[in-house]
Parts: sequence; C-alpha cells; structure tokens
Amino acid sequence: MTLSLILACAWGVAANLAAIIPSSDNHWTRAYVLIALGIPLVGFVTMQNGPWIGLAVLVAGMSLLRWPVIFLARWGRRAISATIRG
Repeated sequence: MTLSLILACAWGVAANLAAIIPSSDNHWTRAYVLIALGIPLVGFVTMQNGPWIGLAVLVAGMSLLRWPVIFLARWGRRAISATIRG
C-alpha cells in the first residue's frame, strides 16, 4: 500500500472521529478542515495510484462529506437557473 493510500485511510478515520464528537456548529468547521486536507490528498492519491483509484478516493470522501456536496449542488443549480433566466 502506498503512502498516499495510508494517508487517505487516516483521513477517513479522522473524518469519522470528527463526526462522533459533538459540535455546536453542526460540524461545518471540521468539514472545512477536512475538505482543505482532502483535496490535495486526492491529487496525491491520483498521482501515485492512477485516475481510477483517485476517483474511488474522491467518491469515498464525497460520501463522508455529503452535506457540503449537497449544498454545493443546490447552489450550482440555482446559479445556472438564474443565468438561464437572465
């Protein structure tokens, strides 16, 4: 197993541990930190293991951080529909 995959697994464990601990801001601060650490990590995994493994790690990270992804998709849909409507 490469270093990047070990770091990705550690990131997943850290994300699960961060979700267990109670938070007053619904875990958004922790999500921002995990996103900031996860984006370069996905690039590192892709560089060392190829695009398919990188895509698998990206999907795994998106499943752990699903609410930021859902809010991003909603925002994108609103922005596109506002652009189309004029």
